[in-house]
Amino acid sequence: MNVDLGTVRAQLARTPGVLDALLRGLPQAWAELDEGPGTWSPRGVVAHLSHADRTNWLPRARVLLAAGEAEVFPPFDRAGHQAAEAARSLDELLDDFAAVREESLDALDALTLGAAELGRRGTHPEFGSVTLAQLLATWAAHDLDHVLQITRTLGGGYREAVGPWRAYLRIMRPA
Repeated sequence: MNVDLGTVRAQLARTPGVLDALLRGLPQAWAELDEGPGTWSPRGVVAHLSHADRTNWLPRARVLLAAGEAEVFPPFDRAGHQAAEAARSLDELLDDFAAVREESLDALDALTLGAAELGRRGTHPEFGSVTLAQLLATWAAHDLDHVLQITRTLGGGYREAVGPWRAYLRIMRPA
């Protein structure tokens, strides 16, 4: 399937509202749930999404557009969100994510991308040659992946409470 920039942009624009509706006002114990060692809570995921908007997607797109495959994308610290997460409440993180995403979408719009730009190639440090279309599609899919992670984590908070119905709930099965 070809990447439609309008669809990608619309998905990216929806994520802050989806997370806000799902998480705002959540009791702290639920905001801190995770799926075990080395996994992230809903708070951590929201902080990670803001961090990724600031340091990953558009910085890499700009390198790709400026240098093509001649310059490798800057590394992305997947855990670079932890300081922001520790310093803010979930509601503050949701506000920050909404603001950062709005800035990201404005910056994406300012790139005025067409088919030629979407087909341009850059160099990912692990995957090698990738297109801008692939990078942008991954940005949208990354959002959806983390929405799934959050809902799975929250669903796990009901694991014992649902009793035998656990057998019928996919959200209760290990990932």
